[in-house]
Amino acid sequence: MAKRAESGRPGYNEGREALLEATVRVVAEHGLRGLTYRRVAEAAQTTHALVSYHFGSWDALILEAAARADAESLADTSFETPPRQAADFARELPDRAQREAHDHAFQFELALEARRRPDLGEAVRARYEHYFETTRDALRALDIDLGDDEQAASRLLFAAIDGLMLQQLIFEDPERTREAIALLHRLLGELQERG
Repeated sequence: MAKRAESGRPGYNEGREALLEATVRVVAEHGLRGLTYRRVAEAAQTTHALVSYHFGSWDALILEAAARADAESLADTSFETPPRQAADFARELPDRAQREAHDHAFQFELALEARRRPDLGEAVRARYEHYFETTRDALRALDIDLGDDEQAASRLLFAAIDGLMLQQLIFEDPERTREAIALLHRLLGELQERG
């Protein structure tokens, strides 16, 4: 993204991206029910007319912010690169959870809203399916052969990671998250040795 002007306001051709970033922050702080053009504009340091100009409707704004968040999330999956050893799997999760708290809170808000909005449901399910696949690939890279249980194990392992991310957002205690990840590493190491 281009560097913003010294005023903090978006520069020429930065307005749309600034509004999408602001949408993530607003939803993370106020939930989807608290998402308004005015709040997004204020967070982006622009006018609410610019929100309407770029997106036209609340639905278009949230769907584009969701698509952007999905693309970024999938590109930055913490275990997208298959680990070489069990201790590599999701080791940066506590730091990412702290550093990117708004992004992860936004993702959880979308996941919950998708239960009520079929138009969001497809994108959320696709994102989770991708996470299941990358988790399966990580298990394979670690030479952990679970046979017929591979798909269920991938979902279970990702559920642990997803749950730890949510708990980190709730408790804001990276040390507890690190302890849980360390135990997960030990369990994966034992599976690797059995392999």
